[in-house]
Amino acid sequence: MKMCLRLIALACCLVYTYSTKGQDSKDSTKLATKELPLEPERKISFTTDRGTWISLDVSPDGKTIVFDLMGDIYSMPIAGGMATRITKGMQYDVHPRYSPDGKSIVFISDKSGSDNIWTLNLLSKEEKQITEEKKHNFFSAEWTPDGDYIIGVKGRRNIKPHIYHKDGGSGSQLVGEPENIKLIDPAISPNGKLVYFSQRRSAWNYNAQLPQYQIGTYDMEDGEMAVITSKYGSAFTPTLSPDGKWLVYGTRYETETGLILRDLETGNEEWLAYPVQRDEQESIAPLGVLPAMSFTPDSKQLIASYGGKIYAISIEEKSAKEIPFSVDVALDMGPRLSFKYPIEDSKEAFATQIRDAKPSPDGSKLAFTALNRLYVMDFPNGTPRRVTENDFIEAQPAWSPRWFYFGLYNMGKECRPFIYCKSQW
Repeated sequence: MKMCLRLIALACCLVYTYSTKGQDSKDSTKLATKELPLEPERKISFTTDRGTWISLDVSPDGKTIVFDLMGDIYSMPIAGGMATRITKGMQYDVHPRYSPDGKSIVFISDKSGSDNIWTLNLLSKEEKQITEEKKHNFFSAEWTPDGDYIIGVKGRRNIKPHIYHKDGGSGSQLVGEPENIKLIDPAISPNGKLVYFSQRRSAWNYNAQLPQYQIGTYDMEDGEMAVITSKYGSAFTPTLSPDGKWLVYGTRYETETGLILRDLETGNEEWLAYPVQRDEQESIAPLGVLPAMSFTPDSKQLIASYGGKIYAISIEEKSAKEIPFSVDVALDMGPRLSFKYPIEDSKEAFATQIRDAKPSPDGSKLAFTALNRLYVMDFPNGTPRRVTENDFIEAQPAWSPRWFYFGLYNMGKECRPFIYCKSQW
């Protein structure tokens, strides 16, 4: 799944202007990846100033931003500039968060074969695997204010928070009931008493109606849970200011997603930024309902990514200023999948699947579709013959006593019924 996300992100990034740095190469990509069985055999390199779904965090001293891009983690000055890559390899590393002392980051990586919590000492570059989950995936993680513990959310359909010591161990589950509750995007209050989540019941479903999420809290002292929003457009991805005054979260209004600013002292709310980017309410939100955001240490600005860029949003003025960045992307890739299948260039082909087969009222003929075209044949041993010469999708034939109907889907345009008299075929 993560490799698919990497390839999707790559396709999105390539839409933007970039300068090619190199071609497929086996040079310098033969280093064995200890944790993953797949050996890198190719490499693609380019420079970009945009990215899709960038989760970020601001260092405690306010000087540096750490962010993920296409499965690697980078850092750069908060004013912007050229980013420095701090993780690399075949694995997919996402959702970095600074430790309270600024010396380490916690992030999610699939380098062990499953999405687990890892930490990285920024000075020594030493990585440590905190969790060793093989059955379930971790979605994101956050440090407690004392820097001794990490709260991560894991599961598949129903996601639950767990707490782990920074040195590892089996950890402890914080919320068990109800079983069908999903809690993601953890954010911890500055005093460490409340954990905020994007909360919903059940995982997801097709054609879902809003609201899907609300902001929920978990009290670390007594284990009590509460829901603190009631937005029709949902409420998700809570982000707290260091001074404990502000809560920012995402919501959808009409067809767009924006950011709401709540004063935690008065409860007053107003728009901070609208619109930003499409949220992930209808999916399982494997990277969060919105990309992770962060306040600056003085609580005066929110740093967030949307529209492929990174912005500093003034809490007082409600205005956004772009933070320019540039990234030299260098991705290791596995062997190219290339299978040689002979394809005969003949006038006839064997169809392995037919659809919507309908016998005529007298049982003498059979109408059906194959390869998105309509056919009729004498039943049971006739030769199929096309009814039309159309160059679009034909589907769902139906018979009447005198006429022959079929529906079609014309490449995303309006679906229209067609009627053919028997004499036409």
